[in-house]
Amino acid sequence: MVLASGSRYRHELLTRLKIPFEVLVSDADEARHPGEGASALTERLAIAKAQAVSPLAPDALIIGSDQVAEYDGEIVGKPGGFEEAARQLRRISGKTARLYTGLALLNAQTGHVQSEVALFEVVFRTLDERRITRYLEKEQPYDCAGSAKSEGLGIALFERFIGDDPTTLIGLPLIRLVRMLEAEGCEIP
Repeated sequence: MVLASGSRYRHELLTRLKIPFEVLVSDADEARHPGEGASALTERLAIAKAQAVSPLAPDALIIGSDQVAEYDGEIVGKPGGFEEAARQLRRISGKTARLYTGLALLNAQTGHVQSEVALFEVVFRTLDERRITRYLEKEQPYDCAGSAKSEGLGIALFERFIGDDPTTLIGLPLIRLVRMLEAEGCEIP
């Protein structure tokens, strides 16, 4: 089993399944294609990430995943720093963000690919500048799509969640992944 991601969040989620795996970081091009929507983008990138590491693990089951947030019709990725994160949180204040998480499982030996996109919605509380600044200074969620970490202090920014698998929000939809792994003959637990 290989996780084609350097994300510590995905690594932590996959360890919950108690199956041995290794991490190989993908070098797939993550550029968005013109006119590509959030769902298509995340599914394409999840598959591309798995395929990019397959030459290094030709007999493995390879997991690829990608996530973006969308609000007001705009795809939002990782902010990278304080200013962009603050801008993102100002825009989403009092609104609903849609998080799209693409998931792919590639059987490198057979070439068979399973892929899905999981949607999870987050309703944000109304956020003032003080709350945004305090949150960003304490959490520094600059590597998270949409600038908020639900598994940390970001939970204080949310009104409610809408979705069927809370691990989707963190970046690796485990309910769907378990189904995919079982289809490949893995028994979990």
